[in-house]
Amino acid sequence: MSRTTRRRFLEDSVVAAAVAATPTALFADDQTRPVSANDKITGAIIGCGIRGKQHAHELARLTDCEIAYVCDPDRDRAAEVAALLVSRGRPAPKAVQDPRTVLDDKAVDVVFIAAPNHWHALAAIWAMRAGKDVYVEKPVSHNISEGRRIVQTARKTGRICQGGTQNRSNGALASAIGYMRDGKLGAVNLARSIVYGRRDSIGGPGKCMIPASVDFNLWSGPAPMVPPSRPRFHYDWHWFWDTGNGELGNNNIHSLDVCRWGLAVTGPGRAVLSYGGRLGYQDAGQTPNTQVVVFDFGDKTIVSETRGLKTKPFHPNSKEGWVFVGTEGIIAGVSLFDLKGNLVRTFEGRGENHFANFLKAVRSRKVTDLSADILEGHQSTALCHLGNISYRLGAPAAPEAIERQLDQLKVHDQVRETFDRTREHLAENDVDLVKSPLRLGSLLRLDPEREAFLDNEQANALLTREYRRPFVVPAEGEI
Repeated sequence: MSRTTRRRFLEDSVVAAAVAATPTALFADDQTRPVSANDKITGAIIGCGIRGKQHAHELARLTDCEIAYVCDPDRDRAAEVAALLVSRGRPAPKAVQDPRTVLDDKAVDVVFIAAPNHWHALAAIWAMRAGKDVYVEKPVSHNISEGRRIVQTARKTGRICQGGTQNRSNGALASAIGYMRDGKLGAVNLARSIVYGRRDSIGGPGKCMIPASVDFNLWSGPAPMVPPSRPRFHYDWHWFWDTGNGELGNNNIHSLDVCRWGLAVTGPGRAVLSYGGRLGYQDAGQTPNTQVVVFDFGDKTIVSETRGLKTKPFHPNSKEGWVFVGTEGIIAGVSLFDLKGNLVRTFEGRGENHFANFLKAVRSRKVTDLSADILEGHQSTALCHLGNISYRLGAPAAPEAIERQLDQLKVHDQVRETFDRTREHLAENDVDLVKSPLRLGSLLRLDPEREAFLDNEQANALLTREYRRPFVVPAEGEI
């Protein structure tokens, strides 16, 4: 058996055992203690799509928070979430379309932001400036500059701001990471973030019928007010650069955040390289459905792998996860393995409801009580933006050219193996890399202190965006 085959067999065995050993309940299912009406925190949900409904389900369980508003540019969606809360035995909130209506109400203490990505930063900054504490979904920003502005606003205003990376409240995972931090896994110089989830063509391009219930000016907000070319208005905004960040920002952010947490790396690292493509079909979408990003942190490497075509799952019971490779063992999920792939133990630890954790910090006024302070959310989100910038500045390339570029990085040897796995995956989907070549992103060097690129004006231009008035995220000197 070759070295590559042995490593692949070991990794597959480890992941399979990790999934089997992972406890069903990773987070505590407790509710908050009963409180008087005067002690309840008054909140609002901004964004009433799939994730907004999940916010409503979670918050309906917490007895110390009352939702006074639900807000969405689509009035029908806002009405749905209002009805959902009532069905869960909670008072009927006001359903509005404009977030400024919510922020003008001094009775609102906190806002939960589950709007599309292009609204995350502006809604968070407006809310904190209005004296509200903020829970903002992942990715916390649409671009790197926005994320930094959210952090600066939180610090300047003294507001509590939590990112929606819920794994930070997983007690068993925290125990596993503590094990690594204590040096018991040896030198850990590789972390892998993997998200496998089939997404079919979205159709188009063509004319999109904007629902009559939508205020398209409010929906567009900071983004250009351009008629969509996708057939389905809602959700598919994820796959367009003006409003979304692709699957890397949509789902891979979760396991990327765990990788960064486990490796104890901060900032953007010293270099980034991405390759991939929107392969297997042609549609209106812009973002890649197949993407690998290599993050170079010097003596540590993170490899992010995203698959959107038909694929064997990471494991039959899991489409996503993370793996840490150390000199003394391997951690996958919340399980420890020896270097032969034998399960050693499964970590335990009492988790916490991520929303309840936020409310606890709102009451204590201590940023240290947060599981996922906005600074952590910004730094993990920034990795997604870096990978996408590399990809966007790339060009079609032959496999040999990609291999040469990967060799220039001089990082962990599994980086090349991931490329081999990607080629096999695409071949299984009948993707001909001669007719439909992969896009090789630019190899971008970074200045960690400035969160900017070295000697690359094109890349630095993508750190921010042009805003549509009055939906303007403040510049650094305006925070």
